[in-house]
Amino acid sequence: MTTPDIQMHDEPTPLGCDPADLAWVESTVKQAGTSFAAGMRILPPMRRYGMYAIYAFCRVVDDIADGLAPLAERTQALEEWHKKIAHLYQDRLETPHEPLERVLLAAIPFFALQQADFDAIIDGMLMDTATPIVAPDEKTLDLYCDRVAAAVGRLSVRIFGECSDEGNKVAYHLGRALQLTNILRDLPEDAARGRLYLPSDLLDRFNVPHDPVKALTAPGLQEVTKIIAARAQDHFTTAFATMKLCRPRTMLPARIMGASYETVLKNLRKRGWGPDVLRQRPESSTVGKVYALACSYLP
Repeated sequence: MTTPDIQMHDEPTPLGCDPADLAWVESTVKQAGTSFAAGMRILPPMRRYGMYAIYAFCRVVDDIADGLAPLAERTQALEEWHKKIAHLYQDRLETPHEPLERVLLAAIPFFALQQADFDAIIDGMLMDTATPIVAPDEKTLDLYCDRVAAAVGRLSVRIFGECSDEGNKVAYHLGRALQLTNILRDLPEDAARGRLYLPSDLLDRFNVPHDPVKALTAPGLQEVTKIIAARAQDHFTTAFATMKLCRPRTMLPARIMGASYETVLKNLRKRGWGPDVLRQRPESSTVGKVYALACSYLP
């Protein structure tokens, strides 16, 4: 008696990607030691690996921007990522050589991710690479927040399944709320890097010098930070109100993380921004790197 042949079929992988490529983007999250890794693991596989890819992309470009290579090399590397992203959106494309690009190639059509949002993130890195941002005008500050935070949010809400105008509005306001909170929290660290993200018109109104280090001890700094904190709170409030217009399940991750960051803001407002307290970094499980903002929309 002959035994019939048994056909073995491989189990489908998330996004149809090679397991080794999926392992690469996942390892990027694990190696970062981010507290958001557990939150990503509870997402359904397709969405989980979509977020892993966004996180990895943000981390890669952020590492380039913050690296020690000469300015020309960092700028060239970021511009090269513009080209890589453009290639992923071409109709006829050879299989990319890098794991991250291959996972992004699968995630982009699956979640209808927009090229403009990837480009915005890269442009945000370029804004702060060639010339450190110091006392920007309001328009520049808002553009920076949109590129490094809201653009990540727009990618994230699509991965969560909320492609509506309301979802984009959540990304707009929550991204700005998160980034302004980061700015208020990271004033000493940013000053040490020669950066001051507070807007020039407010600094001038309260006689705060534009020098990042000297600004930390200026009496008027408290007034500037209070105004920015109120602005961040307004963005949180609008974001939460808009979430109620979206499908509850898709917005749950953003709601949870928004509430966590709002707590950071409330603690900062309670503590204030006097010279003494600025020497003490507030306790927080979040980090201010741009690539971590990708995870800010996760539970």
